[in-house]
Amino acid sequence: MARYKEVTQQTTKSNPETMGRFHTNWLNMMYPRLRLAANLLRDDGVIFISIDDNEVTNLRKVCDEVFGEENFVGCGVWKRRTSSAMDQSKVSTDHEYLLMYHKGQFLPFAGYKKDYKGYSNPDNDPRGPWVAGDLTVGMNADMRPNQYYDLVDPKTGKVYHPSYNRVWSYAPDSMQKLIEEDRIVFPEDTSQRPMKKRFANELKSDANPFSTWMSEVGLNTEGTRAVYTLFDDKSLFNYAKPISLIKTIVSQVTGQDDIVLDFFSGSATTAHAVMQLNAEDGGNRRFILVQLPELCDEKSEAYKAGYKNICEIGKERIRRAGKKILEEHTQVTMEEDKQPLDVGFRVFKLDTSNLKTWDATPIEDEQLDLLYQRMNSMIHRVKPERTDLDMIYEIMLKLGVPLTYTVTPFTVNNKTVYGVGDDCLLLVCLAEDVRPEDVEQMTEYVPAKIIISRDSFRDDTAMANAYYILRDHGIELKLV
Repeated sequence: MARYKEVTQQTTKSNPETMGRFHTNWLNMMYPRLRLAANLLRDDGVIFISIDDNEVTNLRKVCDEVFGEENFVGCGVWKRRTSSAMDQSKVSTDHEYLLMYHKGQFLPFAGYKKDYKGYSNPDNDPRGPWVAGDLTVGMNADMRPNQYYDLVDPKTGKVYHPSYNRVWSYAPDSMQKLIEEDRIVFPEDTSQRPMKKRFANELKSDANPFSTWMSEVGLNTEGTRAVYTLFDDKSLFNYAKPISLIKTIVSQVTGQDDIVLDFFSGSATTAHAVMQLNAEDGGNRRFILVQLPELCDEKSEAYKAGYKNICEIGKERIRRAGKKILEEHTQVTMEEDKQPLDVGFRVFKLDTSNLKTWDATPIEDEQLDLLYQRMNSMIHRVKPERTDLDMIYEIMLKLGVPLTYTVTPFTVNNKTVYGVGDDCLLLVCLAEDVRPEDVEQMTEYVPAKIIISRDSFRDDTAMANAYYILRDHGIELKLV
């Protein structure tokens, strides 16, 4: 009994990384992100999730709940490294998975264009090029006795005997019809099997399906090498995903104007892959990357090179990759008269409002000095470390204006004004000492709205006059 007890204790003892709480913590992190991803995903969109053996079974269950079991597309497998001799078990785990789910209005993957290399037309068949296909089925004579018969070439009289373990694909009547339509190819040697003509123009699709065995995808070393090359032979980010992996999945499910969202962008491989794909096929896909500013180890080469967190590495990679892609494709763009490649991007971070908040704590009569201090602090309500552009983008967010709209600064009566949108949808002015004549000048740009800081007006009279001037021009005034 003592020995049995000892063995039981040893076999039920878990490594902390395999304990339930470890998996729970990971799932608690993933679940809300997947819920958000499902909300953001277009109705005909597809989500790909790269995962290893540690959590693939748990992730599958969560995705079944969030996206629905019926919306499971497939589970891709790709080789991420060559076999390692380091594992004591002598079993090298060299692959990772790619879970695929859709939103509900699923559109088929693009697949891979057929090359039709095996098709020809040696007998000048009016139906065009064809390839010889198998004319048997994997069933024996006992299972399909009506498909076990001798086949005769009507032109030569030669007899072709069936295989007991693999009978003809068609019953005699159907086979005779195919012979009359000249769809059966009879070989000279009767020991060989007749074949069926399969015409290129009768194929249901001109593409082969996307395989979940992703043999065309490179190893992780491809991704690491790409970062290494871009950053002047410095190892700033290990185990970056291969560009070929992201390009493969993006090319399968996106149109040329679609948006690709990556919740865990790491070294920004997704941005690199999207820009590269756009350069290759003339697309205008856009990307949104999300990454927590995880700190780089102070002993790492990235930290020594001046990159304090992963986000800084990602931003610099996009800049360098964009520049490199532009250099490689500028000549092609000019020769083929294509639209210039867009490799620009904007960076935003979550933060508090740019405006100081009002402290509404009640104040006693004897504390009037404190009230005056608060009022004086609100005269310039924008936090000192924030810029005009910080304010512009906060205004855009609060008005529901897409952050992808252009923001163009220009001057009106020596005051800086920002135009939002190519057609000047909004005008934003945060300058000081705004007067009625300045507002009148702004109306010439015919915006839908003009946003001006309350602190910008010279006085209350100037603010009131601005309201009436814009009302007469049919322009809405918003105060911030």
